[in-house]
Amino acid sequence: MGRYSCKRKEFDFGSFTITIREILASISIIAVMLVIGVLISGKISEHQADQNEIYNKAVKIENDKELFQYSMDTNIGNAFVYGDLEAVDTVTYPEIDGEYMYVKKVKEKYTEHTRKVEHTKTVNGKKVTYYTTETYWEWDYVSSDDMKCKNIRFCGVDFDSGKIDVPSYAKYIDTVKETSRIRYKYYGTDTKFTGTIFADLRNGTISNAKFYNNTDIDKTIDCLQINGGEILFWFFWIILICVCVFGFYELDNKWLE
Repeated sequence: MGRYSCKRKEFDFGSFTITIREILASISIIAVMLVIGVLISGKISEHQADQNEIYNKAVKIENDKELFQYSMDTNIGNAFVYGDLEAVDTVTYPEIDGEYMYVKKVKEKYTEHTRKVEHTKTVNGKKVTYYTTETYWEWDYVSSDDMKCKNIRFCGVDFDSGKIDVPSYAKYIDTVKETSRIRYKYYGTDTKFTGTIFADLRNGTISNAKFYNNTDIDKTIDCLQINGGEILFWFFWIILICVCVFGFYELDNKWLE
């Protein structure tokens, strides 16, 4: 706890002191930074409101091919569309079973490695550290290759696969050994998903489309809406104010005398 000296008009905290004038100056610093914080917070709030308005005003289409196509043809603009996403032309590798929307092949090599191992022993009553070299084997990544379907169908309408982010969270399929030291691991995605896209519908097609798997329109909107930005900003801004004030106290502020 700091001690106040009436004669010198300062608080003594041992390692540093704070004068009355420094306290008054720091109040001005806090006031200025609070005003700046209010302005920045207002901009953040504005941006959140504008972004959320885009989502709230977007057209909502529930698994309706005719309405989906009509919306693209009439340049409806931003829209949430819920439906099935499926591969028109599936892909695979000949050495594995099944068909996939996206498939990945990873080559690995069984490689010998060495590492230093630390040991201790007692010599003449003292602990001595020494190292030995240990050999071990593990599968190392060499290279990878992948394929995805060229065309997809969403809500009954066909598109180039580049129009929508094809889900690439591939699950493990199989491991095929070429030799005792070379193997290939395969990963792939299903050929059909159900979910929501948020996209710009115009000129008979879609653009800027992102697919949200296993998510209906309402949940997608909740996921995209921006909230809490102001709270997060003020949390860090208050920390910054405290750092600035304490940094000011640490300075040699003789100019205030």
